[in-house]
Amino acid sequence: MRPKGPGNRDLPPRMIRRVRKLKSGKVWVGYFYNQTTKEGDGKPKQREIPLGSDLDEAKAEWARLERTTLPKSTKLLGEVFDRYEAEIVPTKAPRTQKDNLLSLRQIRKAFSAAPIEAVTPQTIAQYRDKRTAKVRANREITLLSHIYNIAREWGITTIENPCKGVRKNKETPRDFYARDEVWNAVYAQACIELRDAMDLAYLTAQRPSDVLIARAPDIDGDFLSVSQGKTSKKLRIRLVNAAGKTDLGILIDRLLQQRKDRNVVGPYLVTTPDGRRLTASMLRIRFDEARLAAAKVALENLDETLAAAIRQFQFRDIRPKAASEIDDLGRASKLLGHTDKRITETVYRRVGEVVDPTR
Repeated sequence: MRPKGPGNRDLPPRMIRRVRKLKSGKVWVGYFYNQTTKEGDGKPKQREIPLGSDLDEAKAEWARLERTTLPKSTKLLGEVFDRYEAEIVPTKAPRTQKDNLLSLRQIRKAFSAAPIEAVTPQTIAQYRDKRTAKVRANREITLLSHIYNIAREWGITTIENPCKGVRKNKETPRDFYARDEVWNAVYAQACIELRDAMDLAYLTAQRPSDVLIARAPDIDGDFLSVSQGKTSKKLRIRLVNAAGKTDLGILIDRLLQQRKDRNVVGPYLVTTPDGRRLTASMLRIRFDEARLAAAKVALENLDETLAAAIRQFQFRDIRPKAASEIDDLGRASKLLGHTDKRITETVYRRVGEVVDPTR
């Protein structure tokens, strides 16, 4: 067989690459199978069978024609990252998309130039150990693992996921509990729309993002309907029970009356006094201002312990506060939308279980 030219030496036997410059200026690359057949007179004849322009698909077709196993993929992870970002990331929830893009930015730096089948569990472990942001490293490895699973579905590779079985960095769940003294200090300094958001977050025990998108049309008779953005879990939270209006029902009545008084056009329940929807950035600014003012008051009263606790308080701590202050674990877990009570207990319950003494 005639030796291959320098542009084809990376290809399997009898597979060749053709490169053409088009009139548009773009470069076209195609792959062909160089098949040898015999004419009627017994003389050999060369015939090129088109394999397509994608190298991995071309190799798969080559393997079929050769009746052999598929050669090792040479596709770089950078190409796989590009396709994953274009096709898979947009299908996820907005917050997950943002987190995925942050993780992709990091793993691109380490893995983009690597062939997809060159990465091993040892490589992943080395990446884990060198990353200074240990919790972020866990998220990045999880994303890389999903990318490998999707790549297997796409037929880009058949190797076992190299992330499988690699240990993650140990994570310590946040355990800050906003006791009533801290809550009241910040609440006293909060503007009306921040108080509304804090009340709604506490009484529904929902994530900040779900609190801010609560809408008047979500009120369905005696229930507030919630569709959690992160998990798509659907809940119907009671506004009325056997004893009458729940505290949430009373809050919803107040928010609806505010909408009328403010002539709010949009559907959202939590709005500013001029009728605008309270966005995440607006919430963050208002909460930071209230927390700073509350800490200042605590220091003026010479209570440094309270001031330190106030500075630790974040809006996201309201959901765990609600979970911690519901006595029944099962009820708390349902309200948070968890299918596994252990998540509620280990991550969101931040006070000890109430028990009776020996005597």
